[in-house]
Amino acid sequence: MRRVPIAIAVLCCCASAAGCAAGGVNAAAGPASGSGASQVPRPVRQAAQTHEVPSPLPPPEHASRTGRTAAAAIRAYAERYVNWNAESVTGMLRDLAQASVGQARSAMALEAAQVAADPELAQNGIANSGTVEAVAALEGEAARYVVVTRERTTAALSNAYQGLRPAWHVTIASVVAVAPGRWVVSGWQPEN
Repeated sequence: MRRVPIAIAVLCCCASAAGCAAGGVNAAAGPASGSGASQVPRPVRQAAQTHEVPSPLPPPEHASRTGRTAAAAIRAYAERYVNWNAESVTGMLRDLAQASVGQARSAMALEAAQVAADPELAQNGIANSGTVEAVAALEGEAARYVVVTRERTTAALSNAYQGLRPAWHVTIASVVAVAPGRWVVSGWQPEN
């Protein structure tokens, strides 16, 4: 007979301990006090207090193209960026978005959306051609480069760009290493 009361006491202790560990948050009362509250993750405690649930982190970005060196990645990106026509520009910008990460990806995706909605490109037959003249590390800045291009814009179906001479353009580009010997453009900021 003596074993039954001991078994009941053990069951009561286990049930009490399980309740503290599992029930740290009460929807009406908020986080439990005592040792059980510290076991409840902060986002769960915050959600119980503010009714806001944090969203999951987005998956890491993956670039469709990389370069063997930082300068090679930037040069390939820039050559693609300066050579386009009215029919190819939206697709080219979308490709560049997929070939980059971070701010560069966002900038190219935004520019692709804006260009797709611009009827004057096709109506005027606008095209751009250019060469990458220099890619040089920006002094004192890790993984940032100055990109110098020489470009000419034309319009086959209008005289809007008639007589326009080629122009020099400067862009500040950033890169990140995604693996040893694999660099990708992460920032693209035209300066003029």
